[in-house]
Amino acid sequence: MESYTPDKIRNVAVLGHYGSGKTTLAEVMAFRAGAIKRLGSVDDGTSVSDYDPSEVERHMSLNLALLPLEWKGRKINVLDTPGYMDFGGEVKAALRVADAALVVVCATSSVEVGTEVAWSYAREFDLPGMVIIGKMDRENADFAKTLGDVQAKLSNRCVPIQMPIGSQAEFRGYVDLVTMRAFVQGEEQDVPAELSEQALSLRENLIEVAVEADDDLMTKYLDGGELTTAEIESAVRRAAADGIAIPVVVASASKNVGVETLMDSICSLLPSPAERQAATSQIEANLSGPPLALVFKTTADPFTGKVSYFRVYSGEIGSNSQVANLNKGSAERIGQLFVPLGKHQNSVAKVTAGDIGAVAKLGVTATGDTLGAKEQAALPGITFPKATYSMAVHPESKGDLDKMSTILPRMIEEDPSLLLKRDPDTGENLLSGVGDTHLEVVKDKMSRKFGVKVALTPPAVPYKETITVPTRAEHKHKKQTGGHGQYGHVLLELQPLPKGGGFEYETKIVGGAIPSNFLPSVEKGVNEARHEGVLAGFPLVDIKVIVCDGSFHAVDSSDIAFKIAAAQALKKGLQQGQPVLLEPIMNVSIRVPEGMTGDVISDLNTKRGRVQGMNPEGSYNVISAQAPYSELLRYAIDLRSMLQGRGEFDMEFSHYEEVPAHLSQKIIARQSQKSE
Repeated sequence: MESYTPDKIRNVAVLGHYGSGKTTLAEVMAFRAGAIKRLGSVDDGTSVSDYDPSEVERHMSLNLALLPLEWKGRKINVLDTPGYMDFGGEVKAALRVADAALVVVCATSSVEVGTEVAWSYAREFDLPGMVIIGKMDRENADFAKTLGDVQAKLSNRCVPIQMPIGSQAEFRGYVDLVTMRAFVQGEEQDVPAELSEQALSLRENLIEVAVEADDDLMTKYLDGGELTTAEIESAVRRAAADGIAIPVVVASASKNVGVETLMDSICSLLPSPAERQAATSQIEANLSGPPLALVFKTTADPFTGKVSYFRVYSGEIGSNSQVANLNKGSAERIGQLFVPLGKHQNSVAKVTAGDIGAVAKLGVTATGDTLGAKEQAALPGITFPKATYSMAVHPESKGDLDKMSTILPRMIEEDPSLLLKRDPDTGENLLSGVGDTHLEVVKDKMSRKFGVKVALTPPAVPYKETITVPTRAEHKHKKQTGGHGQYGHVLLELQPLPKGGGFEYETKIVGGAIPSNFLPSVEKGVNEARHEGVLAGFPLVDIKVIVCDGSFHAVDSSDIAFKIAAAQALKKGLQQGQPVLLEPIMNVSIRVPEGMTGDVISDLNTKRGRVQGMNPEGSYNVISAQAPYSELLRYAIDLRSMLQGRGEFDMEFSHYEEVPAHLSQKIIARQSQKSE
């Protein structure tokens, strides 16, 4: 593949709901452009971009895939993204390096929630876009209904530049609304008489939006002047590149209707890296400038090692060269560069400004890092979706334990929307992702790629125990055997502390009731015993323990005797102090569409939640609430189900509160069964 100048490149991210036909459309584009010799299928697991075994098994995209296509003297880098919301990190990575968004909408199922979410991501990057109403040949395909849905849910700036000729089984071509010519099975014809009136109406709407990009044309149009085809073409091109208009085209990938015209439209209407970088005041896409590139994706492979995908913004990056990692402040050796086409790799000598490539085995570089010449400023990184769904991850066997600790960090390097942390209270390793499917796919990858088998289980809730009334307790550890016996006598005073008081320890021994050399053993006994309460074995909090008295034996007293006496005295004191279970309470912030606020609040009430306040944010409300952690373990899934994926939430620890009595009994009984 030859090298292209920035003005000849188009970087487009293909977005849409799961099953809308993105990957099939990208496959047909690759086939028509000659990038692949055989047309694959998502259902058969033979498509060029869905090559991962997990994707083949599930018949859906899970990863961002790059398909570089050469088309009529241009290069189109198609970034095919997953439509399932658990993999929004891949969508955001693609949008960060794309210059335009290609939104695929199915003509039968219309605009689904995955499309809305992906489009909202594209809006964050302020990308110009194009909408493809695909699957026009399918049963129940409805162009007018789908267009109305697109304009209502995505933007009223979505204007058709084509309208279909026929529908469902009769779909055979389209009318070009700019030239007012019909194209049926590749042949140019006059617009069918029965479609002429509708076509003129849609053309008028297109002109009204497009002339906003050109003051002179707008003046001419408002004065009643007739615009030429060339003037309309120019206005549409400018309006699309500036994001003033979002062109809508029609297609059927399976019938190969509209696919080649779509590639023509991408090249003629959507901005090149040179135009886009100039419009956003980014560094100039200059081939002779200093090298500057952003790494937007990392994959972990057991054979080739780490593979880093990058887009060059300035200058060029050559094979067998050296660049600086501007985030880490260290040098990186660049080996053989290549351009991926799905799982295939085509070696190249260099990757130039505006283009996308990949390299294996970089040392310190991670996703979001900038590579370039020293003294340059790093480019903005990538903001990934929050990991709000957590599961405890355990190795299935002892042999997997060591491997798990090395492979999990590689998984997180590959997918920065994952998070791994150790819960200090429960001792569990918690793997957090965007949803349950996200974590299941990670588990499959670990097994398939690296032979590490892990189990995912719901996280343990870090309950605590405390007392509610002050108490005193003592224990005399006395044991007589042949020779030296054991003797330790400790009297403790236990006092409840306010919420968040933690654990305090104090010694008030006077007159040598317990010799000073045994006091460290008393403290050790208390500290060991406080990790296991008397109700259900949970750690103690909000308690102050005071050692106030005791006694010793000149011969039989020992460190171990006082340690045992202290631990037993603490247990007695806990039993006498009316102990209770405490549970963690979380602060929750939920962003929810206005019309669904009531449903979310009702659901929070069933989860023992308390709404603290609500703030409007555009067409959304942000609900602030508190709820027990035990009720929120599956909240990421519950909320998605309730809002069809249109909301998001964040939570953080607030404080501990007493567990209601009826629930406390169940927890104690459950823990008792476990220990048995």
